[in-house]
Amino acid sequence: MHHVYTVERVARDLGVSEALIQDLTLGLEPEDGVIWVYGATDDDGILAFTDEGIEEVKLRVSPSKA
Repeated sequence: MHHVYTVERVARDLGVSEALIQDLTLGLEPEDGVIWVYGATDDDGILAFTDEGIEEVKLRVSPSKA
């Protein structure tokens, strides 16, 4: 893995809200393409997705848009 995408970026690219992405991805694990990124002063972390994670998000977004 050499890159990940933030919730903000994935939501923008898919044309949905960040809140929807957050809700749909509750319970996903690293093997699903979801990781938490922590900065030097960020104890809460930022949810990020690998390419595989984005595909998982797309599968979950499609039924919710229908």
